[in-house]
Amino acid sequence: MQTGNIKKLVIVGGGTAGWMAASLLAKLMGRQLDITLIESDDIGTVGVGEATIPPIQIFNSALGLNEDEFLKATMGTFKLGIQFENWGAVGDKYMHAFGPIGRQLGMVPFQHYWLRAKAEGYGGDLWDFSFNYQAGKQDRFARLKQIPNSPLEGIVHAFHFDAGLYARYLRKGAEGFGVERIEGMITDVSLDGQSGNIQSVTLKDGKVVDGDFFIDCSGFRSLLMGQALGVGYTDWTGWLPCDRAVAVPAENGPRMRPYTQSIAHAAGWQWRIPLQHRAGNGHVFCSDYMSEDEATSILLNSLEGKPLADPRTIPFRTGRREKFWHKNCICMGLSSGFLEPLESTSIHLIQNSIVRFVQMFPGLGEQPTNVDEYNQQVGFEFESIRDFIILHYNATSRTDSPFWQRCREMEIPESLQQKIELFRETGRIFRFNNELFSEAGWLQVMLGQGITPKAYHPMADGLEEAKLREYLHNLKTIIDGAVGKLPSQKDFIAANCSAPENAG
Repeated sequence: MQTGNIKKLVIVGGGTAGWMAASLLAKLMGRQLDITLIESDDIGTVGVGEATIPPIQIFNSALGLNEDEFLKATMGTFKLGIQFENWGAVGDKYMHAFGPIGRQLGMVPFQHYWLRAKAEGYGGDLWDFSFNYQAGKQDRFARLKQIPNSPLEGIVHAFHFDAGLYARYLRKGAEGFGVERIEGMITDVSLDGQSGNIQSVTLKDGKVVDGDFFIDCSGFRSLLMGQALGVGYTDWTGWLPCDRAVAVPAENGPRMRPYTQSIAHAAGWQWRIPLQHRAGNGHVFCSDYMSEDEATSILLNSLEGKPLADPRTIPFRTGRREKFWHKNCICMGLSSGFLEPLESTSIHLIQNSIVRFVQMFPGLGEQPTNVDEYNQQVGFEFESIRDFIILHYNATSRTDSPFWQRCREMEIPESLQQKIELFRETGRIFRFNNELFSEAGWLQVMLGQGITPKAYHPMADGLEEAKLREYLHNLKTIIDGAVGKLPSQKDFIAANCSAPENAG
């Protein structure tokens, strides 16, 4: 039997990142590991990561969570996509909806047939063929894997939830799996003089906690990876210049939308996230172009309900650690980097970091190729998400403020430029190296923000016009009919997963 080097694992920091790591490791490797999590009640969490994307279901399922119970515990609602307003131009509106758009015919993706139809003067709107979008705009939701009596995929959903309540919910499960929680503030990190590995951390009360391996979930401070191990930070503010967020909870508005709203303003954008008991609101902005007072005023004046607390400002610097695994430590969450929550990827990056660590859990001896592979994979994911977010800023026709003029004119990464030009010239989109966002996601953002292909695949001309018209008509009829039978999200939650304190 192979016996690995790691017996005692220490997680520094709680919050969403710490308790997600503790939960999954304890669930999957609890018999092999002694897991300790250190957190201090005196150190707050950023805690605005309230919107997710569909892979969160995989994580929750791996933990054995019941979806309805999880939603009750976290005041959660369902999410079918993200609606973008004022991004391509002031007054524009489109959605990056989860799930497929239309249905591929043979080897040719659906958008090519739709582009042909548009060129010929029919075909309607691309989002006519998105089940998620059509349900979302009517505030409807149900769990539906496939549209009945059709080959079309059903609802693809993620969640909105209270990140603090999610961490608390995971903590309860993790402690049930045997994770030891230690309350305390770390004042010192001890390194081995020869290897440079972390040996132990010392708490304010003098307690020393040693370990074989450490996970840094200490937030922006990056106590282990940044401060103790000295791993540098790659700054991406040249491409993503927003550096502040003002956040405030508020009473819910009249609608319970099953999607996140992202509303662009003069020097950034605003999020609006509906939970069962309140709405999450924030304004991400660039301090080079807008003052904190102005950003706060814009946010408060656009709330749909009364604010429930004072606004708080969160400074940040977009970028990533140069390494995510160094010596006997990995970092995740805010200690590993920051990408603004425009596409709700913060919690997903935590999820994938810990899943990859489980997949690459070190065995005997030094395994530098394993560490290199982990760093390469996590780094690629950060960079591919970075490119997708840059796309939103750069593909705009807005000229109403210096901020948007800067975004339009900036040089973008070659990897993104190539993707845009390929789509503009051919209508083609290829997903590279299992990157996070699907072809349907890229399609919606590029079309939604005004990038129009000059051509479509020649094979799309092989279908008779009458048959293409019939095909598009049938798709739309099936989708519209299925949407009409869905309950409202409000009614679905009331019947299945309403939190007790939110009932009635």
